[in-house]
Amino acid sequence: MYFKKMVGEKCYLSPINVDDYEKYTRWVNDMEVAVGLIFSASLITASVEKEILERISKSEFNFAIIDLETDELIGNIGFPSIDRINQVGEVGIFIGNKEYWGKGYGTEAMKLILDFGFNILNLHNISLKVFGFNTPAIKSYKKAGFKEVGRIREAKQIEGKRYDEIYMDILAREFKSVYIEKLVEKKMNI
Repeated sequence: MYFKKMVGEKCYLSPINVDDYEKYTRWVNDMEVAVGLIFSASLITASVEKEILERISKSEFNFAIIDLETDELIGNIGFPSIDRINQVGEVGIFIGNKEYWGKGYGTEAMKLILDFGFNILNLHNISLKVFGFNTPAIKSYKKAGFKEVGRIREAKQIEGKRYDEIYMDILAREFKSVYIEKLVEKKMNI
């Protein structure tokens, strides 16, 4: 079962449902999905994935990404780290269901989590890391408003080739609300 926390036009963010652990296990062990993620070299069993989901579902700021029309789980997104004193957070996302790749769901989910981070958590800066070979993700992050701020050169090796780890971020003043602003306006007009 899913709950609509942040709602876009294509997808919504919901608390993670631990019962989805088998679907996540298939995704994280699919090298096409995992190659750009930190767990690509890990073998993750269903029991390990269930433990991971139990742990991150208890964190306040990790969400499942759900197709708005079909209520189909397509991935997850969240803040693995937040520095509340300095108001900065790091965001991570993955779309595990490959049928949803290249269709704007990741970009919309990112805009929803940015809206939540800037307008509910009151963050000032949100950052992420991506490997240089992941051009679809980089394009999506730029559409969401991220800018490249640096890189670690040749930080990742795959198939004997080296790739940069790219750091991107966005500031609160650079982001235009897509959801929270509409809710506030709606409440003001009631």
